[in-house]
Formats: sequence, structure tokens, C-alpha cells
Amino acid sequence: MTVETILSAVLVGAVLGVLGRLLVPGRNPIGCLLTIGVGILAALAGTALAATAGVDTDGWSWAEFGIQVLVAAFGVALLTGFSRKRG
Repeated sequence: MTVETILSAVLVGAVLGVLGRLLVPGRNPIGCLLTIGVGILAALAGTALAATAGVDTDGWSWAEFGIQVLVAAFGVALLTGFSRKRG
């Protein structure tokens, strides 16, 4: 991954965190900053998964974006589950 890829992943990560949060039903007890952090990690992980799956990750790709959103939703759901068990 290049520096440009990482920077775009960080920018898109904020949007992905919000979209991932919207896909998880119910109340989400995690905060906004943690949601954005999950989105950033999902952007990076989703790009790596998409590249491994053979999706062209140079430029905009709906397939890559879809994978990133699903990874973000999974991350938000995972953290939501941990937060509910703890509290």
C-alpha cells in the first residue's frame, strides 16, 4: 500500500465507521471516536481483503467499498457486543 492509499483509507474510514454503525441494529453504546477508529481500521483491512480477493484497488471500486463497509459493520457489532457484556 502506498501513502496515498493509506491517507484515502483514513479519510474514507470516518464515513465507513458511520455507515457500519448504521448497519448494526439497535442502540450502539460505543462512542463516535471509537466508531471512526473502527471505520479507519475497516478501510485498511477492507482494502487488504479486496486486494487479496483480486479486486482492483487502484482508484474507486464499488466492490472494495462494499467490503470495507461490511468490515466496518462487523467491527462495530463486535465492539457493541463487548460493550454490552461489560456494562
